[in-house]
Amino acid sequence: MTEAFLLPLLNGLSHATTLFLMAAGLTLIFGVTRIVNFAHGSFFMLGALLSAHWVTEWFPTWSESALLYAGAMVLGAVAAALVGALVEWVLLRRMYGVPELYQLVATFGLTLALHDLMRWFFGPEEVFAPRFPGLKGAVEIAPDQFFPTWQLFTLVLGPLVWLGLHAMLNRTVFGRRLRAATQDRAMLAALGVNPKPLMLAAVVIGCGLAGLGGALQLPREPAHLQMDVSVVVETFVVVVTGGLGSITGAFLAALLIGLVHSFGVGYFPQATLVLVFLTMAVVLAIRPQGLLGKPLADGPREIAQKFIVPSVKTSSNAIYMIAFCGPVLLAWGGGEYWRLLAADALILMMFGISLQAMMALGGLVSFGHAAFFALGAYGTALSHRMWDFSLPAALAVGCAAAMAVALVFGAAAVRSAGVYLAMMSLALAQVIWATATQWIGLTGGDNGLIGLRLVTADTRMVFDLLLLALALLSVLVLGRLSRSVFGGALQAGRDAPQRTAASGFSLGWMRYRIFVESAVLAGLAGGLFAAHKGSVFPSVASVATSVDALLVVLLGGVHQLWGVAVGSALLTGLAAELGRGFDYWRGALGVLVMVIMVLAPSGLLGLVSGGLRRKAHGGGGV
Repeated sequence: MTEAFLLPLLNGLSHATTLFLMAAGLTLIFGVTRIVNFAHGSFFMLGALLSAHWVTEWFPTWSESALLYAGAMVLGAVAAALVGALVEWVLLRRMYGVPELYQLVATFGLTLALHDLMRWFFGPEEVFAPRFPGLKGAVEIAPDQFFPTWQLFTLVLGPLVWLGLHAMLNRTVFGRRLRAATQDRAMLAALGVNPKPLMLAAVVIGCGLAGLGGALQLPREPAHLQMDVSVVVETFVVVVTGGLGSITGAFLAALLIGLVHSFGVGYFPQATLVLVFLTMAVVLAIRPQGLLGKPLADGPREIAQKFIVPSVKTSSNAIYMIAFCGPVLLAWGGGEYWRLLAADALILMMFGISLQAMMALGGLVSFGHAAFFALGAYGTALSHRMWDFSLPAALAVGCAAAMAVALVFGAAAVRSAGVYLAMMSLALAQVIWATATQWIGLTGGDNGLIGLRLVTADTRMVFDLLLLALALLSVLVLGRLSRSVFGGALQAGRDAPQRTAASGFSLGWMRYRIFVESAVLAGLAGGLFAAHKGSVFPSVASVATSVDALLVVLLGGVHQLWGVAVGSALLTGLAAELGRGFDYWRGALGVLVMVIMVLAPSGLLGLVSGGLRRKAHGGGGV
């Protein structure tokens, strides 16, 4: 029994080293700069790819020397640190003081740009590096049970890195200044210490640790272009579980998650991912700030707090209606391709509005809103496949599935806020994704549910009209909700929660209600997506689907009623048109996202409307 326990224990501790290197870097960056860097996995991938090419293609003889092989790994880490310095100078320092959500989306754009840049430079193929010289064998830990020597080395490395960081932060002047910067940068600046070099140093060290973590994977697995997102999601789990800003919390959480992952693989292989995210969800449900985290001070307020709704007494509302319906009608007359593209945009618009209602009115950020989109899609598809339900009944089942999960999950989720809520929602989405992938008997796994006939050629026009009507209705309901007593109280609770509670409003109940209502609308959008596509795959619950919703909200303007319409049209059109003739369109989209988040964090519609207001004001003063 002890022997069977020992091997997964060692595997878990070895995996924890990689998680800690990533989490320590991300924690250090967040602690000093207050930026949640979603692109952290890109530096992990850069360190792995650069080191792998160094010892396989550029200088293959280095793989025969332990010293030179280690030097290649160090070069990978140094390169990641230098790229991190460039990113800090070009992008991150322009995001200091910006609300966390804008930082997340901007750094997601950075992920897209760096991914395509590395694909262009290194090529799309996997790179298999040789074993590390002198550590190629295995150690017998029990009769007929062997543990790789390299993993034993990395197992020891994790605690050493933690001790080194702990000593640096507590025993050196530089470390004490870093700690001071995490607590009060303004006071540090008032004492004559320039915080900018400290923030740059934190990014360089954090990215270097990520690059080292990627390089250390080479003797265990090939370097490839899917390493970034897969590792950063698990890193976020560790950071949030340990507590944002706590290096020791990240170390303990890395041990916990590493062991859960290892024993899950050994005893519950089909539920491993579910167990990892459930562990985080349980920790946050009991202790919302993580194991050793402290309640975060209120972050920067949104740039535009007032929710902009065109007045029905003016012509602006009619202009928006015409500007929205006109392109849809033109798309219907432009052929099948444009009809399908318009349907994609309308569904994405409804999905985005479901998230916008939470964010703009309630101040609730979800990084896993795809969970409810997927529940709606699978509920609709399964009810049609199993019971031959028609479209209205199948959509009702999809909405009910999303509502049922939201009623249970929302009670715990709304107790959190900011990044913690975003990560809890991401945990739910990953659980739904893992369930859809592994429950093959019900969902078909990666083969999906195909051949749905909820919409036929005869009913396509009716379905398109239904999409247009529902999209318009979603906008109008959100506008009416924002002007209602409930919407006003939600916005007051977002900006001044203590004053709102003192006025007699139940802030927890209001947040719970908007969370559930948002989930139902996301479920409806997911059901319409299943009907439109005629199929459902696990990707509907992926991180990319959740990010699509965030992108359309922020590109158009989170506090603009018609902002999601602009964002969904922009994202759908760019993805379709750039993808037809430009292989690196995702990188171009990432650059565009970064530019918008830096220059117009209130969104394109907010930028245009603000410019028009300034022009009108200037004209009035002449």
